[in-house]
Amino acid sequence: MSLYPIFCRQMRGLTPDHSLVVAFSGGLDSTVLLALAAQFAKERGIAIRAVHIAHGLQDAAKAWPAHCTEVAAALGVACVTKAVQVVLGPRVSLEAAAREARYQALSEAMQPNDILLTGHHLDDQAETLLLALKRGAGIKGLAAMPERKPFGCERKQNQQWRPLLSCSRQSLEAYATEQGLSWIEDPSNSDNNFDRNFLRNRILPTLLAQWPSFNETLSRSAELCAEQLQLAQEWAECDLPALLNGASGLNIDGLAALSVARRHNVLRHWLQQHNVHPSRAQLHAIWQEVALARNDANPEVRLDASRICRYQDALYVPQKAGQPIALLQLKAELWLDAGVGRLRLSWVEQEADLIAELDISLLQLSFNISGLRAQPQGRAGSRPLKKLWQEYAVPPWQRSQMPLLLQGEELVAIPSLFISQAYVPKPDQAGWRIEWEPKLEGKL
Repeated sequence: MSLYPIFCRQMRGLTPDHSLVVAFSGGLDSTVLLALAAQFAKERGIAIRAVHIAHGLQDAAKAWPAHCTEVAAALGVACVTKAVQVVLGPRVSLEAAAREARYQALSEAMQPNDILLTGHHLDDQAETLLLALKRGAGIKGLAAMPERKPFGCERKQNQQWRPLLSCSRQSLEAYATEQGLSWIEDPSNSDNNFDRNFLRNRILPTLLAQWPSFNETLSRSAELCAEQLQLAQEWAECDLPALLNGASGLNIDGLAALSVARRHNVLRHWLQQHNVHPSRAQLHAIWQEVALARNDANPEVRLDASRICRYQDALYVPQKAGQPIALLQLKAELWLDAGVGRLRLSWVEQEADLIAELDISLLQLSFNISGLRAQPQGRAGSRPLKKLWQEYAVPPWQRSQMPLLLQGEELVAIPSLFISQAYVPKPDQAGWRIEWEPKLEGKL
């Protein structure tokens, strides 16, 4: 079957609001992708551009930007080149470091509603699955590469699509030859010291000679793993709300009541929300060394730049946060940036948080003040704030980032935690609503 009808089917869901960005290395895969995308975009009046990432890892690559610009121009597509510096780290392969640099540069080149097209094909999917097996990966790794996924900065609403994922490399080469396309042969592709090249050049040809449909069956296995991954994520999303406390900690007793598989699933899902991706051994260490440590201990496990610790029978991933900014005066209906989050007070006719009589021009937002007392809503009598932090299970590392809404020296509220009793309106009365949005690390 011709590649173009397959490509068109894979592009279903594209709207006029989208534009296409083709990751264009100049190799066979991306050259075929660009030719197909250029034809598709021209027929439908969709904006398209190509981006070539120059890694500078070999002398032969110096001529590639000019080649890519020329090929793209012949297809009626503008091509820009972005140079990157590949930085190696401990336990990071050259392949992984180059991939990280490439995708970071592509993310920076994206505009809102851009869709990134990459030339991954059926053989790439097989290699990815075999590499995952070699690492001892779980279903997330064995799900290999999805056809579509969110990409880069959440605010830009970008996606990455792989419209050739069901096509073999052989079919791509046949199409390129038929169309008279010119592509680059990367000399490093023959270096079998790279794991992916070893699979591509030595292992897969032998497997395909014995079982010609091997790539298709591997792809089917990846699709089945992707279904199981989605099911596991949906199950974790059902379990998670009942386990979370008001300070975003994960209740240990609730976790202990789950089966081991279900506990691992929700714990892994929660950690991934904090950009922590533990191995099976690390997940075991978090449970045994942190969750099950004795009550008087202050255990923690460090994973790269993150740490997982326990406070009052809950697990936490303390976030690095900027310094809070004390705001002298609040104004109605306006968001005010406090450094570690933002606050807004709005007038509402019902379901208010604060009494209508409160003069918000006298309010101040501050942080980390000692010696305060408060009587939270529904409590009998006031208590020192130091005791209230403990009662509300707010970990010590979070307290300096919690906003204190003050009138003079009196604590009116700690948004998202409690309202002081004296400032609570009667049911269904008009008054002021408080909104506090903490700044999440890594959000753009």
